[in-house]
Amino acid sequence: MQLLVLAVLLTRPPAAAEQAPAATSGLDTARIERLSGASGAFDPKEQVFKVSVPRTDLGVTAAGVRITPPMGLTSWAAFKRAGDHAVVMGDLVLLEDQVNPVMSAALGAGLEVTALHNHFFWDTPKVMFMHIAGSGEEGALAAGVGMVFARMAETAGGRGEVPRAAVDPARTTLDPARIEAILGTRGSLAAGVYKVVVGRTARMHGHVMAAAMGVNTWAAFAGSDALAVVDGDIAMVESELQGVLKALRRAGILVVAIHHHMTHEEPRILFLHYWGVGSTEELAKGLRSALDETRHDGGDRP
Repeated sequence: MQLLVLAVLLTRPPAAAEQAPAATSGLDTARIERLSGASGAFDPKEQVFKVSVPRTDLGVTAAGVRITPPMGLTSWAAFKRAGDHAVVMGDLVLLEDQVNPVMSAALGAGLEVTALHNHFFWDTPKVMFMHIAGSGEEGALAAGVGMVFARMAETAGGRGEVPRAAVDPARTTLDPARIEAILGTRGSLAAGVYKVVVGRTARMHGHVMAAAMGVNTWAAFAGSDALAVVDGDIAMVESELQGVLKALRRAGILVVAIHHHMTHEEPRILFLHYWGVGSTEELAKGLRSALDETRHDGGDRP
C-alpha cells in the first residue's frame, strides 16, 4: 500500500505544474473570465485561452435540421500573448436585429469588426456571424469582449434594432438635388430609385479594374425627402474599414455585410453593404461621413 501511494504521488504533477501552461502563456485566465463574463478553456499547444458563450436560446433550424451550439452556434473570443501585449480574435453568433447594436458595442469598446456574413442557408431565425479582433492590454481586451457579450444578452429575444419604413419606390418624391449637394456626386433616377455610383480602382493580374467592373461604392435612395430608405455598397481598403463602420453607426445606418468580391486584387478591396432609414438629408450626410473615411477616385461631380 505504501508503495502504491508513493507511485501515485510521484506520477501526479504538483498543483503548480498543473497551472503551468496558463502561466507560461503570460495570460491571466481568471481575470479574462471575470472581465469577459464567460468561462474558457486553455489550449497548451497554441498557448491560447478561449472563452465561449453557446447560443442555447436561439432554437435555429436550417432546412429542417435543428442546429445546436456545437454545430456552429457558439460565440467565442480567443486570447493570446503577442510580445508585450495581447491579441484577441472572435466570432459572434447574432440574430439580424442584434448585429448593429452589438457592433456599436464592439467599436465603442475599442475592438475592431472584421467581417459580417452568414454561415447557413435556409436558417430560421436568420443567423449572422460577426468577427471581431483587437490588440492591446489584456484586461482592456477582456473588458471589451465582456461589453460585447453583455450587449448580446441585452438584445436577445427580439430586443434589437429593426428600423421599418412604408416606402414604395413607385411613389418616390425625393429631390435628387439635395442628395447631390451633400454627396458631391451626380446620380440617376429610374423607376423611383435615385442611384449614385462613385468609383475606385484596383489591379487584378496586372490589369486595372474600375467602377464598371464592380469596384465602386453605390447608394440607392427611394421614398420622400422626409422618409426614405437607402441601401448600397461601400468599396474600401482594409485600413479604411473601421472608420467607415464608425461613421455609419454614428449616423444610425445599419451594416448588413462585410466581405470581399474579388481575389488576387491589389490593393485588397473590402465591400460593406448597408441599409438606412430616415430623411434623405440625414442619410446622405451619414454616407458622406463614411465616404470621407475612404480614398475614392471620384464620380460624376456636379
